[in-house]
Amino acid sequence: MEGNPIRHVALIGFGEVGGIFGHDFAAQGLAVSVFDILLRGEPSRTAMLAKAKTAGVRACDTLEEAVRGAELVISAVTASAALDVAKNAAGLLGSRQLYMDINSVSPETKREIAAVLQPSAAVFVEAAVMAPVAPQRLRVPMLLGGAEAEAAAGHLQSMGMNAKPVSERVGMASAIKMCRSIFIKGLEAITVEAMFTARRYGAEKQVLASLAASYPEMGWDTTLPDYLISRVAEHGKRRAAEMREAAQAIADVDLEPLTALATAERQDWLAREIAKCGLTVRPGDAFSWQEIADTIAGARRSKENSAAQVRGTR
Repeated sequence: MEGNPIRHVALIGFGEVGGIFGHDFAAQGLAVSVFDILLRGEPSRTAMLAKAKTAGVRACDTLEEAVRGAELVISAVTASAALDVAKNAAGLLGSRQLYMDINSVSPETKREIAAVLQPSAAVFVEAAVMAPVAPQRLRVPMLLGGAEAEAAAGHLQSMGMNAKPVSERVGMASAIKMCRSIFIKGLEAITVEAMFTARRYGAEKQVLASLAASYPEMGWDTTLPDYLISRVAEHGKRRAAEMREAAQAIADVDLEPLTALATAERQDWLAREIAKCGLTVRPGDAFSWQEIADTIAGARRSKENSAAQVRGTR
């Protein structure tokens, strides 16, 4: 990477993270090309093209077109798609292009991606995003791993990114991310389960007061419950997928991922219940975990009453 300044960035995946990064790179005057599978058909194509225009980036119809000539290629797709995207990109990458995978996948998956790209002329660096992207945007903390992680960090830092090399070994950055996620997403899932239960018993004020007394600096009696539960409400399906990657990371070192899998189930559960109720939870919107809990409980009671009425007419 030495002597190779980044002037053109290609983004594979133009969802929330890709949209933020693309907008901010373009605002710096960098050329930005993007490819997303949602560009392949309507009605999603029209929405994607409008999003690209607003961000000031060039939407491409093929992966090949997007990565052509880019010094930096960022994979920002779903965890389940990360390896396949790398396989599709491997034959398209040229000499010394930097391929950075920022997806929340297990250390072993990161190593598989590195192996897939090894025959190409590209440089692979894994990245682990350590906080929600939206508040900090390009400044979100990011850990890098790989033989050229230190050199890559310098280039990314010059672009306004908060990138820190942690290891020359691929997989270390992901291991740090996965282990942290077991705790953070587990805490979210525990909060959903405990507070929804407490709400149905009418005991949430007392439970929160007890938690605040035990952990006075965490904010259990102020904003913390809304924050933790809002993360699940907004991104439960995606976070569940990340937790299944964490479960794989646990299994890869011969431990049984009991907590990680249970966390994934609870995250998925809330996402499903919100969808069943026809609710939309967007980042930045006013949020009340009590309202979500009551809506889900009301929908369940209504379903049970309807079923009882049907049984009563037989």
